[in-house]
Amino acid sequence: MDLNYSREELAFRDSVRAFLDAQLPSALQRKVSGHLRLVKDDYVRWHRILAAQGWAAPGWPVQYGGPGWTPVQRHLFEEECARAGAPPVLPFGVNMVAPVLMAFGNEAQKAYYLPRILNCDDWWCQGYSEPGAGSDLAALKTSATREGEVYVVNGQKTWTTLAQYADMIFCLVRTDSGVRKQEGISFLLIDMHSPGVTVRPIRMLDLEHEVNEVFFDNVRVPVANLVGEENRGWTYAKYLLGHERTGIAAVGRSKRELAFLKRYALAQRAGDASLLDEPLFAAKVAQLEIELMALEMTALRVLAQECQAPGPEASMLKVRGTDIQQGLSELMLEAAGPMALAFDPAYLDGQREHSSGGDDAAAPLAGYYFNLRKTSIYGGANEIQRNIIAQMILGL
Repeated sequence: MDLNYSREELAFRDSVRAFLDAQLPSALQRKVSGHLRLVKDDYVRWHRILAAQGWAAPGWPVQYGGPGWTPVQRHLFEEECARAGAPPVLPFGVNMVAPVLMAFGNEAQKAYYLPRILNCDDWWCQGYSEPGAGSDLAALKTSATREGEVYVVNGQKTWTTLAQYADMIFCLVRTDSGVRKQEGISFLLIDMHSPGVTVRPIRMLDLEHEVNEVFFDNVRVPVANLVGEENRGWTYAKYLLGHERTGIAAVGRSKRELAFLKRYALAQRAGDASLLDEPLFAAKVAQLEIELMALEMTALRVLAQECQAPGPEASMLKVRGTDIQQGLSELMLEAAGPMALAFDPAYLDGQREHSSGGDDAAAPLAGYYFNLRKTSIYGGANEIQRNIIAQMILGL
């Protein structure tokens, strides 16, 4: 594997940088780089700027509106967006349900939903986890009973990210309870504005409303919203999770956060020395940087070999990526020390300067640290991913 980018790839990177310099709004860049909160309008605004350029879906084939980039170009684009402080394109539509529709949806579903996903006309959320079905996702109980040309859906989903904004939810539902649990699941697209859908917020420690419970009470869903075949949803769910786990690695974002950590540690001084001059702390930073370099090389290898759906290698990327993300947030807290204790919701919302007169850069770090605890759980808990690696890669 050639570790040097070609002349054409470097030219592509320069074109992406020029676009970001010209088109990335400074207000969004400030929020992302400062670990401040993003709202719905922030995500939609940036998505539509990318869509106007034809870059909203880097991994999509040209026939569906994608740019037709190589795996290396996609990697460079995502790295440059992260480096510049661009908001992420939310994965639920572009990177999760869209690949399932392309692979298993019918032509009518592709023709209707894919353009709307590409332009962010619909905000999607994910209906997988339930109170009794997390890592054991196949234990889900939300039911869909067919009555003529509709399914009647009843049940509950939880930890549904940003469902308060969603227009649509892709949902795993049980359509047959008389077979092995993996064999009785279907993949259903549900309009969140349907009668009987209720969204209740789950407030986190930083008062953020990021996740929700979603309840379905006799929600009527057209049979036309079934993706693929009835009772084959477990196959589609695993296909989707492969794409999700690859994205969770977030190499570009970790590189940006590593640069932030170094800058912040350099600014923490005792006399002529900075925190980054302290050998033990410097060794911790260096170890994470080495691990991140190894992850990037592994991600490039996986992308280069990817034909259709990511395989068990996606589990490797997910485990190492989330370990590194959490490690970076831990070192940020260590660097900030007591300054990270300050909690000012108005500041995190970008309304004003930090009111306590403390360290502005440190103010969001405790919330950032706690939020990243979830990354080793969502997309399939890391313990489960290690079992997949042991069985499917190591043959144990």
